[in-house]
Amino acid sequence: MTQRPIDILRQYWGYDQFRPLQEDIIQSVLDGKDTLALLPTGGGKSLCFQVPALCMPGVCIVVSPLIALMKDQVFQLQKRNIPAAAIYSGMPYREIDRIFDNAVYGGLRLLYLSPERLTTELAKERIRRMPVNLLAVDEAHCISQWGYDFRPPYLEIARIREWMPKVPALALTATATPEVVEDIQEKLEFQKKNVFQKSFARENLAYVVRHTEGKEAQLADILSKVPGSGVVYVRNRRRTKETADYLKHLGISADYYHAGLTHEQRSAKQDAWIQNRTRIIVSTNAFGMGIDKPDVRTVVHLELPDSLEAYFQEAGRAGRDGRKAFAVLLYNDNDRRQLEKQYQQAFPELAEIRRVYQAIGSFLQLATGAGKGESYDFDLSAFAQAYQFDPVAAFHALKVLEQEGWIALTEAVVQPSTVQILVDKDQLYDYQLRHPELDKILKVLLRTYQGAFSGPIHLQEKRLAGFLKIPLDALRQGLVRMHQENILEYLPQKEKPQLVFLKERVDVRQLGIDHQRYGFLRNRHLERIRQAVGYAQDSDCRSRFLLAYFGEKEAPACGACDLCLERKKTGLTEEGFARYRQKIRLVLRHEPLSAREILDAFAPKAQDDVLRTLEYLLQEGIVVEKDQRIAWVGP
Repeated sequence: MTQRPIDILRQYWGYDQFRPLQEDIIQSVLDGKDTLALLPTGGGKSLCFQVPALCMPGVCIVVSPLIALMKDQVFQLQKRNIPAAAIYSGMPYREIDRIFDNAVYGGLRLLYLSPERLTTELAKERIRRMPVNLLAVDEAHCISQWGYDFRPPYLEIARIREWMPKVPALALTATATPEVVEDIQEKLEFQKKNVFQKSFARENLAYVVRHTEGKEAQLADILSKVPGSGVVYVRNRRRTKETADYLKHLGISADYYHAGLTHEQRSAKQDAWIQNRTRIIVSTNAFGMGIDKPDVRTVVHLELPDSLEAYFQEAGRAGRDGRKAFAVLLYNDNDRRQLEKQYQQAFPELAEIRRVYQAIGSFLQLATGAGKGESYDFDLSAFAQAYQFDPVAAFHALKVLEQEGWIALTEAVVQPSTVQILVDKDQLYDYQLRHPELDKILKVLLRTYQGAFSGPIHLQEKRLAGFLKIPLDALRQGLVRMHQENILEYLPQKEKPQLVFLKERVDVRQLGIDHQRYGFLRNRHLERIRQAVGYAQDSDCRSRFLLAYFGEKEAPACGACDLCLERKKTGLTEEGFARYRQKIRLVLRHEPLSAREILDAFAPKAQDDVLRTLEYLLQEGIVVEKDQRIAWVGP
């Protein structure tokens, strides 16, 4: 029997109403319609599949490429007493088998799968037997070559729809251009086009671009003027710490975050920021996915991302509470040069790609013809050092192999320690009598954790060592010894990125690369860089530029970005200010001129307006005056 969505929302989440479009999307799914939902960052996408999954009998399969986000959502669902689990690369077979069994026999309501796990033989066999009520595809832009984060395993999702022809698909994304919107529906084989799209406009969010050579000083100035919580995005791990230290030196509460930290370090830093014990977090793009902190007042980018999709998602983490917030990009011409350099690195020569592929097989000691569906701990630094690759070049070669569907790379996977007793109670009692030095560990283990005989249990090693009043290393040594003696199965916690072979390893001469697709992806990447630079150099309205990129061509000027505020201060109309600004730029493109020479380039009746425009450009540093001559230095 189907329950009402609002009743599910109240029962499990405690809300009395849905956000805009959520209820319409949910009803579309409950009506059995394939549905594409475009909701901006913070728009509540997850409820759009979690609520209908609980309205209907059966299990909802959720496909997501983000392991950290899957694990967080499963944790949040379990806290609400909703049976949910996730399967991703790097998990032990026994655990995968147990979770699949729960999904088949009714023990789960939501099953999260990474895309590379979706089409394994085990998954295919079990999914066919599951009472699936909904197929939800998160980050659905990954299915499109037109998107900024194309992932070939997503193309396999449509295959499982053949096994469940009456089950609707719900695709969700926060960022999609019109081409991607069409492509998602085609690749997922929608029966009818059906799109719910909330405008990407954020009326409370002011977009600002500051052109500056002294970015750190500008950052300090922004944070001194805008109180409250903030995120600062930088390009590499080293700069996260340098920038956070710089801010702390100025007396600003700050910390740094990147994927190279341990799970415990990341959790502690994230929690301190969420609870406002740390005001500013300086991070690479590893930070922010799935974090619902509504009171972020400022998001500052110290470098320009290589796509507007990435920028829009990261900037959109500001102001989710509906109050005034700022998304600031600090830009100079070096950003453009860096993106052009990255573009050259991102598409290595095919010979280099083949060399990296061959080295992976040797590094992992994988025989030709083996490896399909297997995942391996993979340390890029150790790999690059072992085979004398430049780490950046090796990374980009791996990304090409991923785009070509040979491998998949996942972020660092935190696998908590697990223990399962392998012998019966009589055998265990006999073992305890013969090994009194391990008896205490086993007694506390059995007293603290229920179900150790029936399946793997997650072990909190520090807590257990605390109960036992022994060092953590002593506990681990005891567990390893019992594992070696086949009394129990002990899998220690690990936290390493995973490399998954999606196809069996082939001889490098048989490594197929689709030249046409490679060229297409390269051209799309270059176009995205041009659009990102265009945003930084726009002379109209920042918000309108972004909205036009995502297909909202008729959006009005926002009135709140730096360019709109420029225009307001001159007292000119939007069109007039943009026209005079552009012509002044053209007049100064070859050499600096005096104010009189600039005014003489315009009709006499326009010169008062031109002078007001020129005065404002001088105030903002877009033009500079030296020796009574004016030069254009802005975008």
